[in-house]
Amino acid sequence: MTERVESIRERIAQACGRAGRSPDEITVVAVSKTFPMQAIASGTGVGLEHFGENRARQLRDKAKARPGAVEGGDVKWHMVGHLQRNKAKFIARHADWFDALDSPRLAEELNKRAAKNDRVLPCLVQVNITGDDQKYGLAPSETHEYLDHCAQYDHLAVEGLMALGSFVDDPEDVRGEFQKMRELFDTYDASGNPQVEMTELSIGMSNDFEVAIEEGSTMIRLGTSIFGPRDYD
Repeated sequence: MTERVESIRERIAQACGRAGRSPDEITVVAVSKTFPMQAIASGTGVGLEHFGENRARQLRDKAKARPGAVEGGDVKWHMVGHLQRNKAKFIARHADWFDALDSPRLAEELNKRAAKNDRVLPCLVQVNITGDDQKYGLAPSETHEYLDHCAQYDHLAVEGLMALGSFVDDPEDVRGEFQKMRELFDTYDASGNPQVEMTELSIGMSNDFEVAIEEGSTMIRLGTSIFGPRDYD
């Protein structure tokens, strides 16, 4: 893992160099789904701090084993997958970030649960930038209106946008999608909405994070490039 993470940091630095940015602007979320707690310990040993899970119960169990910052711990747990409203209680209590906010009903439930836990939950709004019916997220045309809608939720802090690019062999093929996300991100005026900060643009995964950084990503989600192949058995 040490070699993999060192290689990733070098690639991040090179992408930032091409874009005239600093590597300090990039947060790496190590997507630890399916991997055991030993992998989390190895990750923190090489300087990783943010870890992502795509199932609410698994995040809850791992956060109980190693609490996140919201519970006084030394890591930050991100829920990066689609969330059913009946599992919102786990995220409102144990997650440091929720990275897939995509509906008014879910926002209402998370806000209610976060209030019961006397906290403000940082969130990213998920955009379906590919237009794929099989993917979650808001249509780009709905995104700014939804951000306005989030102004009513005192216990949610919308920190920015998130999207999954198309799965393609050549990362250059998703550059246009990332450019559209950057435009959505840059053109929202958050000055009248105290619940929306718009500081994070979360695009880019193991196969395309360098292009994402060149197009303005501040938060990349890396799984296999950090932990190696997953075993789903």
